Amino acid sequence: MPASTLADPLCEDCSHPTPTSELVSTVEGEPLCGDCAEDVPRCDQCANYSRERALTVDETYLCGECVLDWSRCTDCDHYTRHVTAVVGGGEVCGGCGENYTSCSDCGYLAADTSEVCGGSQVCASCADEDYHECAACYTLVLREDTYCQACAPERSWHSKVHSWDHKPSPRFHGQGPLYLGLELEIKTPSGVFNDAVDTALDHLGDLGYLKEDSSISPCGFELVTHPMSYAYAREEFPWQLLNRLRLLGAYTDEHVGIHVHLSRAGFDSPAHIYRWLKFVYRNETAVTTLARRSSPEWAKFSAEARSRLWEYAHGTQDYAARYEAVNVRPEHTFELRVFASSLHPQQVQAALAFAAASVEYTRHLSAAEIARRRGWEWTAFTTWVRSRPHYSPLLAEMEALACAS
Repeated sequence: MPASTLADPLCEDCSHPTPTSELVSTVEGEPLCGDCAEDVPRCDQCANYSRERALTVDETYLCGECVLDWSRCTDCDHYTRHVTAVVGGGEVCGGCGENYTSCSDCGYLAADTSEVCGGSQVCASCADEDYHECAACYTLVLREDTYCQACAPERSWHSKVHSWDHKPSPRFHGQGPLYLGLELEIKTPSGVFNDAVDTALDHLGDLGYLKEDSSISPCGFELVTHPMSYAYAREEFPWQLLNRLRLLGAYTDEHVGIHVHLSRAGFDSPAHIYRWLKFVYRNETAVTTLARRSSPEWAKFSAEARSRLWEYAHGTQDYAARYEAVNVRPEHTFELRVFASSLHPQQVQAALAFAAASVEYTRHLSAAEIARRRGWEWTAFTTWVRSRPHYSPLLAEMEALACAS
């Protein structure tokens, strides 16, 4: 059939035949004649005709194509290039975000916040994870605290025991790259508190300091060291101090623990961090046996943490819980929280040795070793430890607790 006899296409709206050269196409692909096109609005960005347009926070209207890279505010329904997540809500634009309060702990906007001791506001997630009610009133306090500031009983006092938030500039001891920071929670009868403090400070020198910790009830302190290499800790920490404190009457129980901070700079890569975290979490039974406690309240091995180890290894700490077996919140360290406190040198040495040994064991752990030699398993780790005498306190404690195989 000759081309001249072909019928002109029809306008989508009025159905009138219109020469192809005069047709206008909408963003949605509809062919319109010029008159009908005038009734269709244009996109404010690309200027193309579009029946469906989205209103933005800038009070412009965009077609479906131009709005693809934009997000929709769950509060005002307008589109925006930038949204902020809300704990307990959706994602909001900058304007709607001003209607929310930032959580003082995680920094995220929150739909609902609660006031905690000291006046700060925290989101529901942080409140559930990190706080509980004061033992004497309804004020929310950190889980390691028993009382709020108003209800706290009078505590023993010493001018050289710093407040709980004391954080001096670190003094590094020994050769890295891995440095360990020891936090040892110690209880004392009130009558020997001052003597215990003086004894601890005399032995520590510039290696550490003492802090208050309201979780150490009714009386005691937290002994904190500056960062030190494992070799330095083994050889230079004043281990005789622990026996001296025991002779004075200091003690530990199930309510106090040992926390070991491991420097992030001591790991080779995110892959190394992932291998280390995975090793710790895969061996919960053996680790808690070695640690002499299982503590779902203060050092839990949660399924959520296990599922997010890869994210934690790559620096994503959103909503990470503080009271996990490994606390990944600190900026420069990982905090291994699993160990029960002790004033027996071998047990404290074993905590430091496990921190160091587990990092070194996973540093070069290969896929072949994992697949062929069961590298993730505790037995492979204990075999590795046996061949390295500098971890002898760890091996001795493993054998004492029947977890050396």
